[in-house]
Amino acid sequence: MDCREAVERLSAFVDDELDPVTSGEVTRHVESCASCAAQLEDHRQLGESLRQLDYHRAPDLLRARLLRELGAAERPAARPARRPAPAWRWLSAAAALVAVAGGTWVIAMLPRGGEEVAAREVVSSHIRSLMAEHLADVASTDQHTVKPWFSGKLDFSPPVTDFASADFPLTGGRLDYLQGHPVAALVYMHRKHVINVFVWPQAGARETFLPALTERGYHVIHAEHAGMTYWVASDLNAQELTAFARMLAPPGGKP
Repeated sequence: MDCREAVERLSAFVDDELDPVTSGEVTRHVESCASCAAQLEDHRQLGESLRQLDYHRAPDLLRARLLRELGAAERPAARPARRPAPAWRWLSAAAALVAVAGGTWVIAMLPRGGEEVAAREVVSSHIRSLMAEHLADVASTDQHTVKPWFSGKLDFSPPVTDFASADFPLTGGRLDYLQGHPVAALVYMHRKHVINVFVWPQAGARETFLPALTERGYHVIHAEHAGMTYWVASDLNAQELTAFARMLAPPGGKP
């Protein structure tokens, strides 16, 4: 079993949904792969955070709309008994609920530490890229080389821009994984500081720019722009990292 196969199965592995043979293969893989072992720990931490949430019953009208949107409004008598859905599926349902309800009431239900949970996984990926000395699968300062490299490796085309004129040169890109899904990781430098930019499409993305978080000594910024979500991580000071992130995702959607 290679890293891609293992990462795709981590959520099911944590929820004990794999058959014994596959579960054993995942176990053996993570015992010999530090990168996948770190991602497994991220999945476990996320599950623990979800189990500690305060849950609230949705108003009847909102609940009915959610069930209709999820295609779950079947008669209870026709449903076979089954184990409760794992936490990550309810997180997906919560995201769907935001779309149904317009966000106002439901956002209060979502974990207040949700950004921190995601930031931990982003920082873990950032650290792994430094420890493994594998920052880039394609090492190039030419955006017209880096961008086409992702073609056929991802089901989307990431925006790639070189900011060398602002002293943030592009140095390459690689395929990475966050929350069990492949994402584009773009690598920039500022003086001797490495900056990882993780980017992927985000359904319903709004023009958003959040203040920097600090996780394990690293600064992390989350933004949404032009249908993409960005996570930027570096040991660069928060002020300069924010200036860089504003070039990637200009607040208000302005180019």
